[in-house]
Amino acid sequence: MGEENQTFVTEFIFLGLSQDLQTQILLFILFLIIYLLTVLGNLLIILLIFMDSRLHTPMYFFLRNLSFADLCFSTSIVPQVLVHFLVKRKTISFFGCVTQIIVFLLVGCTECALLAVMSYDRYVAVCKPLHYSTIMTQKVCLQLTIGSWASGALVSLVDTIFTFQLPYQGQNIINHYFCEPPALLKLASADTYSTEMAIFAMGVVILLAPVCLILVSYWNIISTVIQMQSGEGRLKAFSTCGSHLIVVVLFYGSGIFTYMRPNSKTTKEQDKMICVLYSGDSNVEPHYL
Repeated sequence: MGEENQTFVTEFIFLGLSQDLQTQILLFILFLIIYLLTVLGNLLIILLIFMDSRLHTPMYFFLRNLSFADLCFSTSIVPQVLVHFLVKRKTISFFGCVTQIIVFLLVGCTECALLAVMSYDRYVAVCKPLHYSTIMTQKVCLQLTIGSWASGALVSLVDTIFTFQLPYQGQNIINHYFCEPPALLKLASADTYSTEMAIFAMGVVILLAPVCLILVSYWNIISTVIQMQSGEGRLKAFSTCGSHLIVVVLFYGSGIFTYMRPNSKTTKEQDKMICVLYSGDSNVEPHYL
């Protein structure tokens, strides 16, 4: 489908991460190893939490949901990327692209909300330990989890609708390795300003608002931990929060870089590399166990 043909696009062609065959094979091996470790790690977490009654606590309830979301998140992107490393023509159908964006945004945005919820859980556990069981009840945990999935569904729906209400005619080559709204907007045959503003607004809801909650939670956590008399208590508090904070920095940092800046008509190589941080992410959640 050439650029001169102004019929509506029925498929998209990815340029991928590299055009060099040897590099693509190396990337295939790397992505495959990371993906298998991610799948295995998340499945083990879900299974262990389900089987061990001692782990039936709010923190591990949220962790189980986070692991499931991350499993779906990686699976919505990486298997297709692995196939594309081995084939010359890297294509996806129009409706396949729509489906990938819906799933990718749903579980990705849910992860953002869950990470904020988990920071609140750690805040209550460290700063209000005597009231933890009365605040983080089973009902509250369920409501927070449902709210996280609902917010992910809302952002996914809004971003997908605004992205695909634009016409895509002629140009169908995406300088990326999977379907993502910022990459697709570069191909739209109409003005993208309203769509960019909608995506930015959703970014404020699902990225900046949770980050503010996380920063407030950790400011209070750090203040409380510093005042602890016991060195062992401080170490335990920091160890339970450390791995969560690492995931937050990597996940939110790359997400904000991608979705919270003005869209450009060209995709730079560093933009694709930033996306690798969250699409090929090997989680550090196992450090909670």
